[in-house]
Amino acid sequence: MTAAGGSTGEPQELDLDAQIAAYQREFPEVDPQVEKVVTALGRLNRRMNVAYGRQLVDLGISNSEWEVLKALVVVGSPYRLGPGDLAKRLGLTPAAMTHRIDRMVAEGLVTRERDESNRVRVIVELTDEGREKWLETMRLAAVFEDDLLQDLSPVERSLLGEILIRLLRRVETSQPDAGGRLEDLDD
Repeated sequence: MTAAGGSTGEPQELDLDAQIAAYQREFPEVDPQVEKVVTALGRLNRRMNVAYGRQLVDLGISNSEWEVLKALVVVGSPYRLGPGDLAKRLGLTPAAMTHRIDRMVAEGLVTRERDESNRVRVIVELTDEGREKWLETMRLAAVFEDDLLQDLSPVERSLLGEILIRLLRRVETSQPDAGGRLEDLDD
C-alpha cells in the first residue's frame, strides 16, 4: 500500500489535505490555510520543473545550458556577455562557467571569442543554433503553460500573477540572499 492508498509498489505523496492533517496532528499550531498555499506552491514548482526538464531532454539540452541560453537572450541582441558576467548572473563560480561554456561551444550553441576592442576580454555569444534551441524551448513551454492555466479566466490569471509577485517580493525583501542555488546552503 502506498501513502496515497494505491498499490503500485512505489511510494506516493500524501494528498494535500492528508499532508496538512498530518502536520496539524504533529504541530497543532500550524495554520492549515498557510500550509495549503505553501505546500501547493512547492508541489506545483517541483512538477513544473520536472515537466520543463523533460522538454529540455527532448530538445537535447540540459537545464544548465538552458540557463546560459536564457541569460544571453535576456541581454538582447547581439546576445553577448563575458564569462564573468554570465557566472555572476547564474550564481556560478568562474570555473563552473568555463566548463559549461566549453560544452556549449562544442555543441554549437555559443561561440567564445576574444573581444576585438580588448584582447584580454573574452565574449560568449549565442549562435543561430543556440537561439533556435531557445525558441524551440519557449514554444514547448508556452504550450505547457497555456495548458496549465487553461481553467483560469484572464482576470484570474492576472490576479494570480499579482498575488504571486507580492509573495515573491516578500521573500526577496526578507531573504535578499535567497536568489542563489540550494547547493549554496550545503556549505
